[in-house]
Amino acid sequence: MEPNALAPLGAWESFYVIVGSSAAALTGLQFVVVVLGAEVRALRADTVGAFGTPTIVHLCAALLISAIMSVPWRALLNAELALGTCGAAGIAYMWVVIKRARRTQGYSPVLEDWLWHCIFPLIAYVTLFVAALVLGRDLPRWLLVIGVTTLVLLFIGIHNAWDAVTYIAARQPRRD
Repeated sequence: MEPNALAPLGAWESFYVIVGSSAAALTGLQFVVVVLGAEVRALRADTVGAFGTPTIVHLCAALLISAIMSVPWRALLNAELALGTCGAAGIAYMWVVIKRARRTQGYSPVLEDWLWHCIFPLIAYVTLFVAALVLGRDLPRWLLVIGVTTLVLLFIGIHNAWDAVTYIAARQPRRD
């Protein structure tokens, strides 16, 4: 691959700085959500494992993808391997999350939970894995797919964090 062939990666630098910074900040806020949930005893360990921890993982995945896409790679293959590993790990993790969600005892997931906590993230990680496999075939197109996938993981994290906050707030006893 010629030296300028990786130039399209540099065009995405600002995008990944914004998305990565947002993911990092939201990860910190999710820690606050978990602490608040522990204070009101609204969260059980199995529920946190199925619905809280994955939110952190998705935000961290958006941060990791942003970091991978910001590295000044000398060869596209290195970026493909890093992204493919991230996608494969995400797919494997989502199978664990799905099993955990099926086994929760303190909460029965509804359709929205299955979509936002299991199905959408699984689709995002599969998309990332596929994009990593074919990145070199049409670099500009697959860079867009990776960017959208990263943004989707960020939005999933935002939605799921908000879902947790509203769940905790609704369970908190009112003070007179």
